Amino acid sequence: MMKTKLLTLIILAISVSGYAQTAFDKVYTNDKIIECTIKEVTPDAVKFCYPNEDLVNSIYKNSILKIEYKSGRVEEFAEATSFKTVRSGADWENVSITQIESEVKGLFKLEDVSSKAKGTTAIANVNKVKDRAMKKLKIEAAMMGGNIIYITQQDTRGNLFGSEYQASQPTETNYAGVAYTNKRPSFSEFQALYETKKQFQYLSKEFLGNNSPDLESTKPKIYNVTINGIEDEKGFIYVYADIPGEESNKFRVSYFDQEVVVLMYQDKRKIYNLVLGI
Repeated sequence: MMKTKLLTLIILAISVSGYAQTAFDKVYTNDKIIECTIKEVTPDAVKFCYPNEDLVNSIYKNSILKIEYKSGRVEEFAEATSFKTVRSGADWENVSITQIESEVKGLFKLEDVSSKAKGTTAIANVNKVKDRAMKKLKIEAAMMGGNIIYITQQDTRGNLFGSEYQASQPTETNYAGVAYTNKRPSFSEFQALYETKKQFQYLSKEFLGNNSPDLESTKPKIYNVTINGIEDEKGFIYVYADIPGEESNKFRVSYFDQEVVVLMYQDKRKIYNLVLGI
């Protein structure tokens, strides 16, 4: 009896020892889980090694949700959890702004964005014109699926009052930047959806023109949209669909969930969101 208990304790000790040697830390990012050994947590990034490797890798904190250490301790990162969900241009208020480049490191770059707003008279309120330009910039980013903009250029000219020889000029604000997102739609999850459903209800079409002050929408002339194919292009989801009235048949999936799929495309004049119901 004593020998049996002793043997059991030895086997248990070996098992625990083996588990401790093979257990790893887990880094939860916006789109995957990384099993690794954490080497260092710096102010901007986390340094780690993959199992059975000595090479030290880095990942920016902006893309990390949490770390589960093999000790059982969990560390959450406010940098990644502070981003809000953006479904379409209607969620423009969820887009945040930064002028600090390090705050977008580790995020997914979408496209360049720009906007301009101009007062109607030489006594126009400068701050209101700035707000209009900023709103348009956020709408453009939201339509791309972005939830943060890195501002690269900002220019505001105040009201210029005219004279006998020069016409007055109202205030004008110009913004330029780059739209980013902390989380791209998952191709594997969308592929699973596509395997079970290819026809979607066409709910609405939203658009923003180069000279438009605000988001506009229109009711589609057709009821359903059939997606003919999908592809993964550098981590982004693209779909093919022949939609009457649309110049393009290739659209990027900027967002999807259990209720809607949002497609986007743009031409030289406008950016569009096509909202499809599941």
